[in-house]
Amino acid sequence: MSEQKSVFKTLSEVPIKDKVESKGKIDYLSWAYAWSFLKQNYPTAQRIVYEDPATGWNYFTDGRTAWVKVGVEVDGLQHIDYLPIMDNRNSAIPIEKVNQFDVNKAIQRSTAKAIAMHGLGLQLWTGEDIPSADGEPKPQAKAEEKPAEKVKLEKGDENWEKVVRYVEANKTLSTPAIVAQLERKYELSKIVIKEISQLVAGGGK
Repeated sequence: MSEQKSVFKTLSEVPIKDKVESKGKIDYLSWAYAWSFLKQNYPTAQRIVYEDPATGWNYFTDGRTAWVKVGVEVDGLQHIDYLPIMDNRNSAIPIEKVNQFDVNKAIQRSTAKAIAMHGLGLQLWTGEDIPSADGEPKPQAKAEEKPAEKVKLEKGDENWEKVVRYVEANKTLSTPAIVAQLERKYELSKIVIKEISQLVAGGGK
């Protein structure tokens, strides 16, 4: 009995050459083609566009710039990509100038990146530039690296006092901005987010 191929091997062998487009010196695979190829091979694959639990928005912010968080799950394995919301020059857009068109473009680009981490079109991601088209360029990717696991944060545990000190020192930021920063390291429950919100407002410990 032959050994079943892994998802990564299967998707990395999908012929995409005739669908690859170019913009300047950058080759990229449109997010729409990437999604189509993925679903043809794995019909149950799912995309998860994460929302900020404190705001319900489909992007995150530190009060200065913003980013999206997109996961693609194939056969129970999810790869998550974080992508800054950028302009056509690949510069992060100041939060006050971000609009939903920018957010949507970032989500589609991030979708293609997350799919690439499963193996589809990964060979294109050897640079860092992102074109302004609806497709995907070749940013630097390290598919075999696993994202650092987040620490589950509970009120009163060994990390709570550190978080309290951080919140106290950054009260000039909004609650969503503080939560977004903390979520880079911690897994936050709705109860903990509520506690953080109370700290920002000046009450609780």
